[in-house]
Amino acid sequence: MSKQKIGLFTAGAIVVANMVGTGVFTSLGFQAAGLSSGLSIMILWITGGIVAFTGALCYGELGGMFPQSGGEYNYLSKVYHPALGFAAGWISFTVGFAAPVAAAAMALGAYAQGVWEFLNPTYLAAIVVTLVSIIHCISVKTGSYFQNYTTAFKVVAMLFIIIFGLLHTPTGDMVFTYNTTVSTELLSPAFATSFFFVSLAYSGWNAAGYIASDMDDPKRNLPKALLYGTLLVTFIYLAINYVFMRVTPVAEMSNENGPVVDIAGVAAKHIFGTAGGKIMSGLISFLLISTISAMIMAGPRVTQRMGNDHRIFKLFSHTSSNGVPIIAILTQCLISLFFIFSSTFSQVVVYISFTLSLFNFLSVAGIIVMRVKHPNMARPYKAPLYPIVPILFLGISGWLMYFGLISNLKESLWGFITALSGPLVYFVFTPKKSAS
Repeated sequence: MSKQKIGLFTAGAIVVANMVGTGVFTSLGFQAAGLSSGLSIMILWITGGIVAFTGALCYGELGGMFPQSGGEYNYLSKVYHPALGFAAGWISFTVGFAAPVAAAAMALGAYAQGVWEFLNPTYLAAIVVTLVSIIHCISVKTGSYFQNYTTAFKVVAMLFIIIFGLLHTPTGDMVFTYNTTVSTELLSPAFATSFFFVSLAYSGWNAAGYIASDMDDPKRNLPKALLYGTLLVTFIYLAINYVFMRVTPVAEMSNENGPVVDIAGVAAKHIFGTAGGKIMSGLISFLLISTISAMIMAGPRVTQRMGNDHRIFKLFSHTSSNGVPIIAILTQCLISLFFIFSSTFSQVVVYISFTLSLFNFLSVAGIIVMRVKHPNMARPYKAPLYPIVPILFLGISGWLMYFGLISNLKESLWGFITALSGPLVYFVFTPKKSAS
């Protein structure tokens, strides 16, 4: 029986679904708290799109050179050393996917409870994660169909909000023309703080790299999935944030009680009325299912790949007759349930954010390393405008990591320590003859 493969459309859907999660629906209030210009906020989202797109271009080259599943685990192992790749995989296995799955599921529960007050958001989050995990355990084909339909619904729903928001009479008070305030805000600490939220909203642009071994013709389709998915999400982010600011007064985005988290629900009330706004909040909760699904589809492939390479993870390399890594999926599900029923999952997401950014940084730097060390190696796809594209990504990402480090020093250091425990496990459990 031939192994079922993931096509270009599904791979692109995984990129879109991983990127479009809780961030775009919740972060605008935090940005409006420190930035008064609509143009400054739009530049913020454009900058985030540039980082994501340049990163996708670089990962396209790496993915074409090393078309196996695992993402950073795969790339860092090949470019630098297996121990560094193991550190990235170790983070992915422990919290890198399970914590964001839990965060998205808890956001789903909170949005749903806003419409149906009788619902328990925690139990609903746990049920959704469990059911979606079971769906992905059935077969690659079943999981692909589920991912395609939920992502398509998400994109259509967001385009629906964008179109009706553009047709609605402006009720917001943000200004989108240039003035001296914009120049001041672009160099302010508030812009840097806001960019941290935007960066988190764009995270997931590298998702297709985690499932490369399950893709049909990954050397050709992986770069396409990364680029097409990232471009689509950038367009949606710019349009929907413009709509949110166009219809929502600043006082309703951030007030004396702090930034408003349910910004999408507030904007929907202006566009569709009170009743329509409630319906849209329920709709947004449904949209998060595709985000949960994408991470449940991608994360276990990293663990599976580690199981193929390392004896300590061998249990997770087992697949069903349909090629599904069931044990890895169910293990990630259990870790996500732990975070859902604890009060610490949001802290976990914060403390690993610096570490995940560090692995992205090292992976993109890897194309420079490979071009210097192996200039004649086959590259089915080459990042354009080299070395401008990787340098642009590294410059902006490096600045963001520095700011994130000094702003969240304790959490960042704990994340770094967690990452360092990965190589320790690697050298302890890897036989000396294969550790070189």
